[in-house]
Amino acid sequence: MFRLLGHPIRIRVLELLQAGPRPVRELLVEIDVEPSNLSQQLAQLRRAGVVRSYRENGLVVYALSTPAVADLLAAGRRILREVVSQLHPAEPLTQAPAASNRAS
Repeated sequence: MFRLLGHPIRIRVLELLQAGPRPVRELLVEIDVEPSNLSQQLAQLRRAGVVRSYRENGLVVYALSTPAVADLLAAGRRILREVVSQLHPAEPLTQAPAASNRAS
């Protein structure tokens, strides 16, 4: 499952589908990749059971297969945020340097 989420296009597709089902043509506009590349990524997500597809008014539409997929993405974001914050703790806020006094 984690290997499946290791590709930026697949992650972006899943993020977009969290808002609801989307036709392939909308995904293409949002992601800006070649149709063949998007098709390959969607096929991998479909084979893994993470998304489902159906036809609606002549369009191929994709949707998350279960709300648990959105939960998985949210958990991944929380974990990454925590890991990054541990690797790069926020520096304490300091005052901005005073403006230099220049003679005009």
